[in-house]
Amino acid sequence: MLSVAIITKNETRNIEDCLKSLSWADDIVVVDQFSEDGTADLAAGLGARVFQEPWKGFASQKNSAIEKTSRPWVLNLDADERITPALRDEIRTVISRQDSPEGYYIPRKNFFCGQWIRHGGWYPDYNLRLFKRSAGRFEERAVHEKMVVKGRTGYLKHPMEHHTYLSVADYLERMERYSRLASGEISGRGAWSRWHTLTLRPPFTFLSMYLLQRGFLDGTKGFFLAVSYAYYTFLKYYRYYERDIEPQGSENI
Repeated sequence: MLSVAIITKNETRNIEDCLKSLSWADDIVVVDQFSEDGTADLAAGLGARVFQEPWKGFASQKNSAIEKTSRPWVLNLDADERITPALRDEIRTVISRQDSPEGYYIPRKNFFCGQWIRHGGWYPDYNLRLFKRSAGRFEERAVHEKMVVKGRTGYLKHPMEHHTYLSVADYLERMERYSRLASGEISGRGAWSRWHTLTLRPPFTFLSMYLLQRGFLDGTKGFFLAVSYAYYTFLKYYRYYERDIEPQGSENI
């Protein structure tokens, strides 16, 4: 009934735990971007069907994995995500129903440097990840690709775990890459970066995360995330202003 689609590059620190949490799935497809650390061999040894392909952009790479699946339902995951036993049982229940909608949003427990971040917009962080194979595809975007499902959608109760950003250095490195991709997305939308965008959006981002969404309850990590998201907001608009834009589809995982 269920296939899982995952894209990878150099994910040996994550892929084993990810695949072990999916041992109950009928079919697991991994599209690997020619990893140099043995990710592909490790995934194959754990039962996944592995395909190695050059990078085509986030949405295209994930759609390629979906196209290779073989079951009526597809669960899309990243290598740093895990399916808990409670979520496994809930997924099994909903895909066995005749009247299920075409897709489901799944909440995520996001961990930052080992701490579950409960506020600041980081939880429940619903993502559309479970869908009928015939109904779902990723929309082409430079960053933060979006799943689009033709038909009804519902919400699952139990969260997946997302063990992202194991260190501050890892987080800042990815912020650097994503801000350049996001500046290209702004350009593609025809947005205009005026002075008030550069001066007002970053502090609003901080106030929204830290105060309105109670990021202060997550302690020093909540403060760090609010500050860094404000900086990211400034950086992507300033890069658009300076035309420091990454060509779409050129960025790796």
